[in-house]
Amino acid sequence: MKRKVIIDTDPGIDDSLAIMMALASPEIEVIGITLVAGNTPVEMGFENAKKVLKHVGRLDIPVFKGADKPLKKEFVSALDTHGEDGLGESFLETVEGYEQELSALEFLEQTLEKESVDVIAIGPLTNFAQLLEKNETAFNNIGRFVSMGGTYKSHGNCSPVAEYNYWEDPDAASIVYAQMSKIHKKIEMVGLDVTRKIVLTPTLLEYIKRLDKETGTFIQQITKFYFDFHWEWEHIIGCVINDPLAIAYYLQPDLCTSFESYVQVETESISRGQTLVDAYSFYKQEANAKICTQVDVKEFYYMFLERVLHKTREELDILEEILR
Repeated sequence: MKRKVIIDTDPGIDDSLAIMMALASPEIEVIGITLVAGNTPVEMGFENAKKVLKHVGRLDIPVFKGADKPLKKEFVSALDTHGEDGLGESFLETVEGYEQELSALEFLEQTLEKESVDVIAIGPLTNFAQLLEKNETAFNNIGRFVSMGGTYKSHGNCSPVAEYNYWEDPDAASIVYAQMSKIHKKIEMVGLDVTRKIVLTPTLLEYIKRLDKETGTFIQQITKFYFDFHWEWEHIIGCVINDPLAIAYYLQPDLCTSFESYVQVETESISRGQTLVDAYSFYKQEANAKICTQVDVKEFYYMFLERVLHKTREELDILEEILR
């Protein structure tokens, strides 16, 4: 049976690529997409999600608007990274309609009251902190909880120590990790340590266009701004696509090396959003997280392209050479 999954997201360039990958993966059934303020304001994220769903022909997937600001701090988008429209300033045609009666919080609560469903969260964790406050039983019914967020030994991307998703709503992340301790579960943290190794290069993008002109052109449209941003700020020829790795890891956990540890998310001052990973068990606390540290980049790209381009491994005949 396919595993039922909810994707919680703030689309976002790399979020959009993650959605494309998830919907092309036969192992899972995405039963809903919930939106949170993060890379984009919620209304913009809603428009972007519809554009991606239209591109892949999956407007049957319901999209629910969620928290429009962090629990306590002021909302700070990442449009400087993702462009004025949140999709790399591609300014794709608007998809009309598609409003849902339920909010993201209502959808999460009603779904999880009925059955256990896995969650892949690739934005701030505000929706889940709100769910926990409203209905702890429903929150505790989440199966696997994969989160693209945090960083173990890598520097941050919006402060010296913090990754954006947890920096944007550190209070929500702190609450979710604390609850995992309480219910003896582990959040699966796919942080910057590993996602920074997933770089979409110009050569890879050209290869994608050669294999599938329509999909390749779409990816090029939404990533051009991302390429320019990464060159300006990090001198990377290409762009880091963080969120698709959370999907790939969910599908194939052995894609990443990981270890279990107790994690606490800092909420104040210059360390806001930092993931304090107690790898040496100074606190003597039960592990509440599984921390990814390494990734097989070649296997990731085989998985990503097999799904997004609907190709077999044999058809990706020169991918290994491109990745050398």
